[in-house]
Amino acid sequence: MDAPMIAGTPVFDLDDAASLEAADTGALLRSAASAGAQVRATAAAVAEARLAERLGDLRPRSLVVVTGSGRAPRAAELLIAALGERAGLPVVAVTGLPPWVGPLDVVLVAGDDAGDQRLVDAVDRGLRRGAEVVVAVPNEGPMRAVAAGRAIVLEPRVPVREHNRLLRFVAVGVAVLAAVDAGRSGPHVPDLTELADVLDAEALRDGPQNEVFHNPAKTLATRMQGRGIVLAGDSLAAVELAEHAAEVLLQAAGTIATAADLSDVIASRGRLVAAAGTPSPDFDPLFHDEELDGPIPVERVRIFTFSVARDRALARRRLAVFGGADAGVVDADLVHADVDVLQTDLIEPGAVPTAAPEATAGGGAVSEIEQLAVLTVRLEMAAAYLAITGSRGASPAATPDRYDDGGRY
Repeated sequence: MDAPMIAGTPVFDLDDAASLEAADTGALLRSAASAGAQVRATAAAVAEARLAERLGDLRPRSLVVVTGSGRAPRAAELLIAALGERAGLPVVAVTGLPPWVGPLDVVLVAGDDAGDQRLVDAVDRGLRRGAEVVVAVPNEGPMRAVAAGRAIVLEPRVPVREHNRLLRFVAVGVAVLAAVDAGRSGPHVPDLTELADVLDAEALRDGPQNEVFHNPAKTLATRMQGRGIVLAGDSLAAVELAEHAAEVLLQAAGTIATAADLSDVIASRGRLVAAAGTPSPDFDPLFHDEELDGPIPVERVRIFTFSVARDRALARRRLAVFGGADAGVVDADLVHADVDVLQTDLIEPGAVPTAAPEATAGGGAVSEIEQLAVLTVRLEMAAAYLAITGSRGASPAATPDRYDDGGRY
């Protein structure tokens, strides 16, 4: 991340690993760090279901993604934003099965609720119309009854909190696209097992045992504290990631953030600066003495811009408008995924990467999906740290949902 490393003071020291783990009574860090395990479990399920064998010979007219509640809709939109124009077939995200779906289509049904009647109906009608149906829903209740023996079932195997399930749905979408569109989409999607290794490396890098200066997630959490937060993306896929991050910050930590396209944020610069320069809501001018109390406290905003572009210099130049006299009131950070660092460390721990940021350890291009996935882990870990430190009234001891089995990081 292109920014100074420290700003503001957390409720307690983020470098105190023992205190962090003791305060994490809701196993938030463990859930956020489980992305690699979810992707690896999905890869195993794909292999067991022989997905490539069953779908590889098809030349479908379209891939229809029917989504229910939870992270599935966001995962579908992120996949379409990252891969839609590169795919050799239309990828359509819907909330119910369209009437035109038939034997020429592949249907992916994804969600968290096995009793969601829309998803159950989509599986049933898709099968009756002769479409190949892949189910990424818990295999229980009505869904188990309708899909048994007829659909390809890729149920969740790793229990995590609802806001940490995005990458499981992304992994299922990647697997289906790689099977039905190997020629066009295949070169742009990562191998799931290799992706899981990279995500595990990012989770270790973001773990409580690493200090703030060497921990991208702790750095993000520290720089978010005490600020108004604007999350921006410099591409369609990055905007989807920003919106996911805003939702996770709200769900996990009770932290309010807004997400927008970078162009819209830059266009709003004047209004942002004017709004951020107003006194804080709890400021009482009657008892304020500048000699004793210092300058009048004002609302401050920090913009976090997510970029998965190979040329990050363009994003830096665009963010330069927030420097100068406005710095300190409205700051801007560029956040990107150091996938090359993670891949090099997997091959040779402790080695300094020699590849360019846009190249893998093997010399190929790092896919947009890999970068988005790494940033997802980092952001979800940052949200967990904000929740644990009590930022903005978060409740780290929130009641676990039905798929969370607790445990420690």
